[in-house]
Amino acid sequence: MEQVTSSLAPPRSSTKSSVTDSSSQVAGSVTKRLSNELMTLMMSSPPGISAFPKGDGNLFEWAGTLEGPTGTIYSGLTFRISISFPSNYPYVAPTLKFETPCYHPNVDITGGSICLDILQDKWSAVYSVQTILISLQSLLGEPNNASPLNADAAGLWDNQDAFKVQLMKHYKPITDDSA
Repeated sequence: MEQVTSSLAPPRSSTKSSVTDSSSQVAGSVTKRLSNELMTLMMSSPPGISAFPKGDGNLFEWAGTLEGPTGTIYSGLTFRISISFPSNYPYVAPTLKFETPCYHPNVDITGGSICLDILQDKWSAVYSVQTILISLQSLLGEPNNASPLNADAAGLWDNQDAFKVQLMKHYKPITDDSA
């Protein structure tokens, strides 16, 4: 009887398939989270922000647009951004980058990198694409001059006329053919 009982037991899975199953589950949960966030953005996106996957079937690379907030020096300007999600999102922050040149104290004018605390040491898994974009839009009008990536922009911030001249010198409007 012992032999019959032991032969009915399910075969042991190898460590390799357990690791594969585990990473598939993680990828599935990240995909589900990103799908939900995309749906939220499509259904109830605040004015001036949008983001969508760059291509069909890849939820880990998005393109977005961000309009400068009304009443700020960025009002009337639209910026294209890229968003790359790590495989362990939302436990690790996505990487956002300005694709449109953005003259700003907390943006690297040459590479588009962004210095925003919630994308670094203040990251929390409760943040979503929507909350990140709202924070980034808010940062445009309220820079953190204590932590500049662009020291020239931080130095000019208090002289809004001179700042606007530099902003417009670097800004390139988004066109249909710009990628």
